[in-house]
Amino acid sequence: MSDSPQIETAMLELDRQAHVARPVPDLLFRLGGAIVVLSLVLMVIGPWITPFDVGRPSEDIMVPPPALADVPHLLALVLSGAEHDPVHWFGTDSAGLDIFSRVLAAPRADVSIAVGANLFSLVMGSLIGLFAGMARPWLGSLTMRISDLVQAFPVFITGMVLVTLAGRSNGTIIVTLALLYTPIYVRLTRSEVLTQRNRGFVDAARALGRSDAWIALRHVLPNALAPAMIQASVTIGFAILMTAGLSFVGAGVRPPTPEWGLMIAAGADGIVQAEWWPSVFPGIAISLTVFGYAAFGNGLERRHAR
Repeated sequence: MSDSPQIETAMLELDRQAHVARPVPDLLFRLGGAIVVLSLVLMVIGPWITPFDVGRPSEDIMVPPPALADVPHLLALVLSGAEHDPVHWFGTDSAGLDIFSRVLAAPRADVSIAVGANLFSLVMGSLIGLFAGMARPWLGSLTMRISDLVQAFPVFITGMVLVTLAGRSNGTIIVTLALLYTPIYVRLTRSEVLTQRNRGFVDAARALGRSDAWIALRHVLPNALAPAMIQASVTIGFAILMTAGLSFVGAGVRPPTPEWGLMIAAGADGIVQAEWWPSVFPGIAISLTVFGYAAFGNGLERRHAR
C-alpha cells in the first residue's frame, strides 16, 4: 500500500504529459484542414481572383519578385488604393506572365484532377472491394490477385504511358489516375468487409429475409467505408503530385493552362542562371498542398482510431 501514492503520482504525470503532447497533432490536423479548404476554394474561384490575366503576357519579362524590405510598403499601397506600378508578387516568367496569378489559378487544374480521380477510384475500389469481400473465397482471391497485378506496375511510368497513348486531356488524366489508385481502395474496403460480414447485424438482416446484395450495399458497405474515406485525403495529395509530375515531363496538362508542374518545367532551365522564382513558387505551392492533405488524412486516422 505504501507504493500507491507514488504510482498515482506517476500516472498523473503521464496523463499531464499526454495532454501537453496532444495539441501538436491537433494543430497539424487543423493546419492541414485549412490548407485543404483553401485548395478547394482556389479550385473553384482561383482563376477569378487573380490580379493579372493568367494567359496575357505583359512587357515585364523575367521580373524578379520584390525584395522583402519593400513588401510592407507595396502592400500598404495596394490596400490603400493609391496609384502604383503593377506589383508582381512572385515575379514574372520568360513570357511575361505573372507567376502569382498562375499559382492561384493552378488548383483549377491540379486539385480538380486529383479530386475527380480519387472520387472515381473511391467508388470503383469500394464496390470491387465489397464484391471481393462478400464473394466466394476463390473469387475474392482472384479479384485481389488482379488488383495486386495492377499495383505491381510503377505508378508514374504506367500513368505516363497511358496518358501518352490515350491523349493529353484532363479527362484522360483523371481516368488514368483513377485506374492506378483503385487497387488501394479495393484492398482497404475488402479488409474491412471481411470484418463487417461476420457482425450480428448481418445475421439479423439475413434472418429478416434480406438478399445478399441488399445486405452488402445497405449494411456492410456503409460500415466498411471509413478506412477508404480516410485514405482518400492522403491519396488526393499523391494525385496532385502525380498530375504535376506528368505535366513536368510533358505528358500531363497541355500548356498554356496554369498548372504547377508546367510552371516548374518552364522555369527549370533558368535556375542555373539565378532565375529561381518561376520554379520555386509553384514548387512551394505543391509542397504545402500535399503536406496539407497528408496532415489532414493523418488527423482523421488518429480520430478514427480513438
